[in-house]
Amino acid sequence: MSEPAKEEQSVPEESLSKEKTLAEQAPSSYECRSCGYVYVPSKGDNQGEIPPGTLFTDLPSDWRCPVCGVRTNQFTNIGAQGAPSGFADNLDYGFGVNRLTPAQKNILIFGALGLGFLFFLSLYGLN
Repeated sequence: MSEPAKEEQSVPEESLSKEKTLAEQAPSSYECRSCGYVYVPSKGDNQGEIPPGTLFTDLPSDWRCPVCGVRTNQFTNIGAQGAPSGFADNLDYGFGVNRLTPAQKNILIFGALGLGFLFFLSLYGLN
């Protein structure tokens, strides 16, 4: 008598493509093409009395760049800023390093390399 074949559980490709990383889920920041000012939704705009958490698409129609005064159509989407890269399920792995933003990871990596180089140079002081 033959054994019944085990059914393999597979995840449909459609559901995999719908999963988004935290950086993709975070609200996008927009940069002014004229002066380089970056509107970050989590900070808002104190000068224009825009509260933190206001999305760029929800800004009033009369809002202008606080630095150079151009309209919102002169801004380009530069993606999320300050969000950890990766999926929410993976944030608890890696001694907490997965919760760091890409900028914080760069500081950690290059800071450690710089510190190692300084320790290496300090060996020349030993006699």
